[in-house]
Amino acid sequence: MSTDTTAPSNVEVAKDLGLLAEEYAKIKEVLGREPNYNELCIYSVMWSEHCSYKNSIVWLKTLPKDGPHMLVKAGEENAGLVDIGEGLACAFKIESHNHPSALEPYQGAATGVGGINRDIFTMGARPIAQLNSLRFGELGTERTKWLLKGVTKGIGDYGNSFGIPTVGGEVYFDKCYEQNPLVNAFSAGILNTKTDKIISAKSGGPGNPVFIIGSYTGKDGIAGAAFASKDLTEASADDIPSVQVGDPFQEKLLLEATLELASTGAIVGMQDMGAAGITCSTSEMSAAGGLGMRIDLDKVPLRQEDMQPWEILLSESQERMLAVVEKGREAEVKAIFDKWDLPCEEIGVVTAEDRLSYYWHGALVAETPASPLVLGGGAPVYYREHREPPYFKEYQAFDMNSIQVPEDLQEVARKLIAHPNIASKRFVYEQYDSMVGTVNMSTNKATDAAIVNLKDTNRALAMTVDCNARYVHANPETGAMIAVAEAARNIVVSGGIPSAITNCLNFGNPYNPEVYWQFVHAIKGMGKACERFQTPVTGGNVSFYNQTVTRDKTEPVFPTPTIGMIGIVEDKKHITTIPFKTKGDLIYMIGENRNDISSSQYLVNIHGVENSSTPFFSLEEEYSLQEQMKMIIRKGMIESAHDVSEGGLFVALMEKAMSSDLGFDITTDSAIRRDAYLFGESQSRVMVTVTQEKEDDFIDLMMLNGVEFDLVGHVTKGSIRIDDVDWGHVKEYKELYENAIENELSK
Repeated sequence: MSTDTTAPSNVEVAKDLGLLAEEYAKIKEVLGREPNYNELCIYSVMWSEHCSYKNSIVWLKTLPKDGPHMLVKAGEENAGLVDIGEGLACAFKIESHNHPSALEPYQGAATGVGGINRDIFTMGARPIAQLNSLRFGELGTERTKWLLKGVTKGIGDYGNSFGIPTVGGEVYFDKCYEQNPLVNAFSAGILNTKTDKIISAKSGGPGNPVFIIGSYTGKDGIAGAAFASKDLTEASADDIPSVQVGDPFQEKLLLEATLELASTGAIVGMQDMGAAGITCSTSEMSAAGGLGMRIDLDKVPLRQEDMQPWEILLSESQERMLAVVEKGREAEVKAIFDKWDLPCEEIGVVTAEDRLSYYWHGALVAETPASPLVLGGGAPVYYREHREPPYFKEYQAFDMNSIQVPEDLQEVARKLIAHPNIASKRFVYEQYDSMVGTVNMSTNKATDAAIVNLKDTNRALAMTVDCNARYVHANPETGAMIAVAEAARNIVVSGGIPSAITNCLNFGNPYNPEVYWQFVHAIKGMGKACERFQTPVTGGNVSFYNQTVTRDKTEPVFPTPTIGMIGIVEDKKHITTIPFKTKGDLIYMIGENRNDISSSQYLVNIHGVENSSTPFFSLEEEYSLQEQMKMIIRKGMIESAHDVSEGGLFVALMEKAMSSDLGFDITTDSAIRRDAYLFGESQSRVMVTVTQEKEDDFIDLMMLNGVEFDLVGHVTKGSIRIDDVDWGHVKEYKELYENAIENELSK
């Protein structure tokens, strides 16, 4: 590369920056000349998969965007916005920080938390709750232990310091994530639609000044978007500079200053500087407003004196915003940021034409139209080849009759309750402050979905993150439908009404036809389920290239389309919790039990069989179940509820028992194999308890709509009995459940 970054460049440099030869030709066509190095850097990040969605947008556009509560749809702003009643709206979003966390787990995870919260308050909403979805390799390996400890500490330290409670999440372990963990961060915020202004991510008003606000710009995170758009290899450790460094205390100041600025009405538009930093925020805001900008890069406050223009353009230093404000109100803006002791510098101006011009000490160093850089405005769009992988038909052919029922099912139960995918994740969540802000109504997983109080109303917000990636791997379309259905089910059984989703789509390399087939079919399944539950997709994140490339093989992770869903609890008296309440209460299963052990934790971890299809699932059956649950909860018929998921009916009952220190006495169904009855994971089932006094009324309601239900037993003082056989005491299982992960980490 020439030391003169304004000299014409060439296709070889473009390839080194991750661009294709045909993309280089398209850049020349857009510019009408050879691009210089600074301009190639701009295109390399803006046309990366992470920013442009060039390999995914054709399928993302098929997802439903409209729903009964929508205020801001997918792609319109930094996050989706839904009406939650009483003049309140919820902004929420989920995004990945997988590659940075694989190399530097503490900062990778911490800055993921910071970035997702900025997406929320950049819209003028105050963040009130966070969740996360984490995937690691097998817990016994040293790398997994290092990643688990670093990621959870990074999330905890940033979120706790920032002052937003982490109210829920999920953690899974599987060998496919050994080198490439998944770290997906979710945030939700609230604004008052009557008094708070929704801040747009669009520029406006030629002549209006452009400000950079927040932290100083350094060399951390340079080309992070491009780094996230390529495979992890043995050489990826060289990309450590692509990992950002966060400061939660600076972000807290930025939050308060931003919301104060929003209240003045001086903001025209604002965008978080996340992926691709100044490059992305200037181009996306300009393109959205149909305008341009002139930016003086030498006016950007720097942490390091030797930074070049391309480094300033690509830096992903955290806790920064780009803001367009009304001309004439510059002093007002600066006064607010002076009050909060934050840098606030005017670095440019909005221009009337579709052109971004970047200057360095008066010299033009890069210039390009804004619109070709962004999604829908000229960025590449690809229709990738997709092909069914050979394993798919093999998985469909699984026959459970090839699996023998173990003689000692009690021993199976103890092994399952202590497996890391089922056991308590308290090592993780006890590092998070779940009570800061005093809004959490579901501490210690008391409900299937997290419940957040909406103060001064009788309403609450339900939220969850869900995905069983093994199901999606086995059958991407059905598995993705199950992910949406389980998210909705968790909200419904907690007393809420599902409202909308955000998604984080974690897949391998899109140029691999078999990986892309998984992606396409997962999108199809997600779309079908979202249509049925009337939960439109408000936005999210596509994370490709989640795989590890070594000399011997390329290993993609399981396709993991994580669903972040919010729901509305219309009356707090509807909140329904997991624990058993009273000895003698009757235990009912709502939904149909089936002879099915496919893709269950039992089949994989007890029998070592990974090649099976998804457990039984019917979208219509699931919809009917959820409608029935809404009715009986609102009629006050049940004392507790918990859906059946990993580990099957036995684990669902044990989780109800361990959270109450009460036990259960049940009888299995002789028409179903005992292992399938106890540990199978067929979908659309919920375990509820009913007082003896309400049983008749409960049965009358259940008979109305044809949803299957069955009395399976009753709550005991603490003993566990199955088919009149003593299976021990709840305390024995609780000891295994609570300490399994800590015991493994201490080895």
